[in-house]
Amino acid sequence: MNIVVGITGGIAAYKAVNVVRALVLAGHDVHVVATENALRFVGRPTLEALSRNLVHSDLYEGVAEVRHVAIGQAADLIVVAPATANTIAKLAGGFADDLLGNTILASTAPLVIAPAMHTEMWQNPATAHNIEVLRSRGVTVVGPAVGQLTGKDAGPGRMSEPDDIVAAALAVVGPRDLVGKRILVTAGGTREPLDPVRFIGNRSSGRQGIALALAAAARGADVTLIAANLEVAAPASVAVVRVGSTLELADATTDAAASADVVIMAAAVADYRPEVVAERKIKKEQQGDVLDLRLVKNPDILKGLSEIRRPGQVIIGFAAETEPDAAALLELGRAKIARKGCDYLVINRVGWSEGFATESNTVTVIDRSGVTVVEASGTKTSVSDSILDLLA
Repeated sequence: MNIVVGITGGIAAYKAVNVVRALVLAGHDVHVVATENALRFVGRPTLEALSRNLVHSDLYEGVAEVRHVAIGQAADLIVVAPATANTIAKLAGGFADDLLGNTILASTAPLVIAPAMHTEMWQNPATAHNIEVLRSRGVTVVGPAVGQLTGKDAGPGRMSEPDDIVAAALAVVGPRDLVGKRILVTAGGTREPLDPVRFIGNRSSGRQGIALALAAAARGADVTLIAANLEVAAPASVAVVRVGSTLELADATTDAAASADVVIMAAAVADYRPEVVAERKIKKEQQGDVLDLRLVKNPDILKGLSEIRRPGQVIIGFAAETEPDAAALLELGRAKIARKGCDYLVINRVGWSEGFATESNTVTVIDRSGVTVVEASGTKTSVSDSILDLLA
């Protein structure tokens, strides 16, 4: 899609950088229209490097091509983040004294705004009235969130997180083919404690699981995310249950799966845990040169869920493998889905520099008979949509 991101002059403009980045990584053509005040907070080179397009800010540039109208006419979606109190007032009044105002007035595309301002400004009757006016015209308002503001104060007025803004914006124009479905997604990597200080873990960041949760929510699903030690912020737009170890993940997932239509097990789960967890920090002075650990097998969560699933419930597992040969990798997946009994298995190759803790992924999805039904490569957002297309 052709997406215009409007950035206005608030301190939250620095967060708009990640809105631009996420939309580009999702495969969209992003054009930034920044106010002059916005460029006092975020530099033009940064926005051009991330959007991969020139940044427009001057109402009188590109006059020969009627740019003040053309940008809005070409847009499939317009996102304003941050939307300051002043910008919201001008939008409600239909003002067009800058390029962003002209772009919005000249467009028939859906408009999404993410307000950001101090609490008193957000709660001012004038702002409340302007927001109601915009909502009555079909404008989607994302946030604001409650949290730390500029300075020492805190309260409502903080701009929503970039991932939540992007998810809400894409939901406005994306398919709503999962409305009414309850989807459970697990994400991250479990950690098995050795003592109060150390643990055995893995390199999963949780990005793929988060991308799946956001994509499912954008398509209308009621999503619960069970998060194990995420290395990135959990989305505010879905219900989040936080866990640490595999046993905690097993309990939380079993409970949540009872009411889910779809279970997507994207978390990286530890196969083993220490048999004994020390109550105090293990001291090397007491252990000597060698530390012996005895590990015991963790429960197989995916297999267990497959065995107790309700009729009609769909269960999707993940298989992270380091096998370099594509044919051998596929055979590993076929053997695994036969053991686990899930409906689909997402096979992805991982290694030192791929799969884990990256922005992209390459997956092959097979069904219970071992037949390849999806092959996808790209950002974890685009891969998520390819996986969810199976459900739709």
